[in-house]
Amino acid sequence: MARITKISITLCALLFTLPYTPLTQASEHARPVAAQKAHVVKSTEKSNKSKDKTTTASKKKETTAAKSKTAKNSSSTKTKTPAKNSSKKTSQLAKVQPVTFTEKCSKPRKGYKTRCVKVKAEQPTTIAAAHKVRVQKAQKTAMNKLMGQIGKPYHWGGTSPTTGFDCSGLVYYAYKDLVKFRIPRTANEMYHLRDVSSVDRGELETGDLVFFRTRGRGTADHVGVYVGNGKFIQSPRTGRDIQITSLSEDYWQRHYVGAKRVMTPKTIR
Repeated sequence: MARITKISITLCALLFTLPYTPLTQASEHARPVAAQKAHVVKSTEKSNKSKDKTTTASKKKETTAAKSKTAKNSSSTKTKTPAKNSSKKTSQLAKVQPVTFTEKCSKPRKGYKTRCVKVKAEQPTTIAAAHKVRVQKAQKTAMNKLMGQIGKPYHWGGTSPTTGFDCSGLVYYAYKDLVKFRIPRTANEMYHLRDVSSVDRGELETGDLVFFRTRGRGTADHVGVYVGNGKFIQSPRTGRDIQITSLSEDYWQRHYVGAKRVMTPKTIR
């Protein structure tokens, strides 16, 4: 009986221990799996957080770049508009020029009063810097041709260095190959040329034609070429040589008619 009781006790102990051992083993096996799952969840959360941070940073950069672009565009538009307005203003100011008038008086006959008429003063010809060189070269060529004839005798109707020159023949020789239009043969025709512009005495430049009325023939019957410093070159009359004369002499002041500009960017070849 004692053995039977011992066996029964051992069997009861086995019955109580069997159902708990696999549970403990299962719990021991489940612990590392749960830890791994928790680690995976934490790592994913960290990666998601880092992704969120990077996306927010990139969004911030994009927004700042967009703001800077808009600021640049606004500043450029602000700077462009006043420039356009200023250019428009300058163009308008350039178009509106004051009109000046001068009085032209005719020489009266004996017993009559002088008659003066108001005429629009011609605007001085403004030459662009790019064209000045061309004009200066043409002026220099004309001056060299004229200076080479100093001392040669006056010859009525002459137009070449071999035969000599009269006053208009000397001008014809100096300018015939330098300008686009035809140079006429008389001083009066030169004075009335449409291709040239009138010049005031105080604005004379080298190469301008100066005209005189010495014999009462037409508007002008004598012509010379201004060489600067208040002087002009001319072929005066029979028995005299080609020479340089001062405009301030009383004779030439009394008979002075006017001046014309032949050498301009539009007229030279």
